[in-house]
Amino acid sequence: MRRAVAAEAVGSFFLFATVVGSGIMAETLSGGNVALALLANALATGAILFVLIAMLGPVSGAHFNPAVTLVTMLDRATAPRTAMLFVGAQLVGGIAGVWAAHLMFDLPIMQISQHGRTGAGQWAGEFVATFGLILTIIGTVRHRPGWIAPAVALYITAAYWFTSSTSFANPAITVARSLSDSFAGIAPVDVPAFVAAQLAGALAGWLLGRWLFGADAAVGLDDAMTER
Repeated sequence: MRRAVAAEAVGSFFLFATVVGSGIMAETLSGGNVALALLANALATGAILFVLIAMLGPVSGAHFNPAVTLVTMLDRATAPRTAMLFVGAQLVGGIAGVWAAHLMFDLPIMQISQHGRTGAGQWAGEFVATFGLILTIIGTVRHRPGWIAPAVALYITAAYWFTSSTSFANPAITVARSLSDSFAGIAPVDVPAFVAAQLAGALAGWLLGRWLFGADAAVGLDDAMTER
């Protein structure tokens, strides 16, 4: 259990540090070209997701996302107590990753984002992004379990571009990004609606996944995600 919780914290640390750090680097080097900055941000995020899932999947299942933890709990693949510990680890490790990104780029460590992200289009983007992520996980675990790392990494890379919100798809990273007034930031006032859309999308993806792939299709990445 301790190793699994630590894996969630470490994975969230590197994932969130990558999202924020690559956003800072991309914005600095892109010369004001927002499309180029978003492309760099998306590629870095997809790359680190592949690495982290391949590395930490056998330890914790590599959730790094309360929405994923929620649906594994609904599938009884993760016990409620484990789920609470995972979400806590994701938040703590992820916020530490955001602060580490600030430190590496000589920025104030403690920040509050001023980047507004709101409106029906943005909320729909988060619903679709999280819905697709959960469906990707369920379907890939069911039929191509060895492909889970590339499938999730490629889905998120694509979702950066086909969703209006640039695919946060993760309540923990949404909270953490509100603490960074950088390219990847989101104003705290906009966080609740994003999280609500993400959780709704996750539940919809889970329900469709159970019907489409069979009710016995687990969301877990491997045996490490069975109830502890």
